[in-house]
Amino acid sequence: MSSTTEQSGSAAPALPFGEPTPLGLLGLAIGCASLVPIAFGWLPKDAASIQAMFRTAAWLCLLFGAGCQFLAGMMSLANKNTLGGTLLTTFSFNWVFNWWVLDQASQGKAVDAHVGLAVDVAFVVIFLVLTYAFGFFSKLLVLFLLDIDLLYVLRIWKHFADPGFGRVLGLGIGIATILLAAIALYIALALLLNPAAGRVVLPMGGPLFKAGPLEKQPA
Repeated sequence: MSSTTEQSGSAAPALPFGEPTPLGLLGLAIGCASLVPIAFGWLPKDAASIQAMFRTAAWLCLLFGAGCQFLAGMMSLANKNTLGGTLLTTFSFNWVFNWWVLDQASQGKAVDAHVGLAVDVAFVVIFLVLTYAFGFFSKLLVLFLLDIDLLYVLRIWKHFADPGFGRVLGLGIGIATILLAAIALYIALALLLNPAAGRVVLPMGGPLFKAGPLEKQPA
């Protein structure tokens, strides 16, 4: 992200941290990768191996999916990046929930599906608004968030679907998870590689929307 200057011409205060977004997105990509075998139903035949798979995925979700995004979100907020910090921090707690779901599954337990449904509906509303907001920054970020929107829509749809069609929706969730990992990895590498190279190696795309002047609110 480029630095800005004040109207007086003096340099803006230095930010306390470097750009933390790549850290959060790399963690997200690793977390998504850990879910792919489970999402597609590539489970071992014996119960002990299934438990080990769920426990392994649970810890990867906690450390990378939740940990990296939470740390990146806190650093973004410290850098006064409210939009990016809100997105990363909010999504990080969703990955803590993923850890708990998988940890319970490794013990043969399940979480309440109705509570999960209510939370998914809330996340759809949140991420639809964030999708629009990030349209003022990058088309690629819009694509990234649209994939998250699709994931939640498929999860909600699967809740009401019959078991046969639910398996089809599960396949869609698996594909959307792979796409999310790929897009997150691309954005993270672009944010790391482009400044290092001093040129655009991996294009991010310009804004989808044009921001207008901020009107002052009446006193």
